[in-house]
Amino acid sequence: MSSHHVGNRSGFITVRDGLRLHVRHFPAAAMASSRRRPVLCLPGLTRNGRDFADIADALSRGDQPREVFTLDARGRGLSDHDPDWKNYNVPVETMDVIDVMTALELHDAAIVGTSRGGLVAMVLAAMQPSFIGAVVLNDIGPIIEQAGLARIAGYVGLMPVPLSWADAEKTVAEASRRAFPAVPDTAWPQLARAWFNDKDGRPVRAYDPKLAQTLKATDSAPPPLWAQFGAMKHAGLLVIRGETSDILSAATVSQMRRQHPNCATLEVKGEGHAPVLMDLPTIAAITSFLADMDAGKSVAGRVF
Repeated sequence: MSSHHVGNRSGFITVRDGLRLHVRHFPAAAMASSRRRPVLCLPGLTRNGRDFADIADALSRGDQPREVFTLDARGRGLSDHDPDWKNYNVPVETMDVIDVMTALELHDAAIVGTSRGGLVAMVLAAMQPSFIGAVVLNDIGPIIEQAGLARIAGYVGLMPVPLSWADAEKTVAEASRRAFPAVPDTAWPQLARAWFNDKDGRPVRAYDPKLAQTLKATDSAPPPLWAQFGAMKHAGLLVIRGETSDILSAATVSQMRRQHPNCATLEVKGEGHAPVLMDLPTIAAITSFLADMDAGKSVAGRVF
């Protein structure tokens, strides 16, 4: 991984079709971390690895530090845009993850997948089960609620780009406050910096607007992914749901718990789709879950 920032923390990996994908590395704070499973964080549809800054910091610097990597999928964050928008799909993005994990020599890793990133994790489990040893699914499951999909399709590529960072903070707060009453006002500046890229000191869109085409191309709900979900049975699972999520229903979470032999759950109060993974109780739950996974413990039926 070539370094572009201080401390060898940020670089690019070229995947099989030549696109360069941006990876950020949060090195473990202590050398004894080699026994701990590394973590790869996969973001949502229009989002990028910056969404994981808080959880990545906590996991790499905490009492039990471990290596953490965050990936910007093709067309998002600082990664190359794909000249063919039809490649913005879960199978291609899963191949990208396989290429990135191979380059980083990650096997038996813990995957933290938010929304689209969780779909990629399920398909990855079906394609390369040995790559995955533990999974955190953040507000995503085998069944995606149509109402949430319609809401997302209504804004991708259509939200106006703010003219200034102050404007960006206001945009993000106004777009999110109703579904995220628990997120403090102090968090909006950081979230704005995750939502938008910075170009010459001004916010610009942090994803290829052609992503919107992929949503137009599929008007129907995606088929349920129970088979792919079943491929994760060997890996311990933590399912996180936002209390007011319109993508992952409580009923689907119950079914996931029934079908997976080693599944813990967490509902994040006062947050919708998808929980921002910034509050201390959520960070503590993920930290504790990963420690249990490293120790080979069962978390079946546990509610954080």
